[in-house]
Amino acid sequence: MTQLSRPVPLASGAESPSVARSFRTGFLQALPFLLVLVPFALLFGVVATAAGLDLAQTMGFSVLVLAGASQFSAVQLLSDHAPVLVVLASSLAINLRMAMYSASLTPWLGRAPAWQRALIAYVLIDQTYGMAIQRFERQPRLTIPERVAYLAGATPVLCLPWMLFTYVGATAGQMIPAAWPLDFAVPITFLAMTAPMMRTLPHVAAALVAVLSALALSGLPSGTGVLIAGPLGMAAGAVAEAWQSRRRIQRSG
Repeated sequence: MTQLSRPVPLASGAESPSVARSFRTGFLQALPFLLVLVPFALLFGVVATAAGLDLAQTMGFSVLVLAGASQFSAVQLLSDHAPVLVVLASSLAINLRMAMYSASLTPWLGRAPAWQRALIAYVLIDQTYGMAIQRFERQPRLTIPERVAYLAGATPVLCLPWMLFTYVGATAGQMIPAAWPLDFAVPITFLAMTAPMMRTLPHVAAALVAVLSALALSGLPSGTGVLIAGPLGMAAGAVAEAWQSRRRIQRSG
């Protein structure tokens, strides 16, 4: 009788091929975002120094906060001599979307070790969230180590250049021609993240309601309109999904 072959155990410290593959996939899929992330980071470095921040303060923003939208908001408010409490409250309001991201990723990463979840929380930005949720939904059979490895591969591509080019913008910003429209990076980044996710009616409904609500509420204090628009978009997506489920049940019955 032929003895059944058994998988050869990995040597101590060796990586599972599937985990290594997930890391490589995350790294490669994050590379296109550099086309918009680099000018975005350069722009922040330029804007922050123009607002009167020194190099240490500018880099402190990009290393400790690591969130472009709230960084720009804070710098703008500081330029307008807003009170510190207003700056902090505005930045917190804008970054509360990260709580929505975390809640969305909990079913996929909730069983990862606490130290891994803590690191993911630090590097969780719009791009890493957009990449992760698309990958996890399309490949639900991925293991927890594979999901964590995917994020670990994407993170160096997205976070380290943000810090590096913030430094370049802060130190060499005066050499960048004023005619270069670096601010195009902000809308292009979000379009690149959200467009591939519009695959179903609930996705489209959620995005449409959130965008229209944010535009309608744009006159509210900084960040407040986004806080209201986010839950409205999620509610619209949930209603659309429930409607689709009822239709499927009616058709099958």
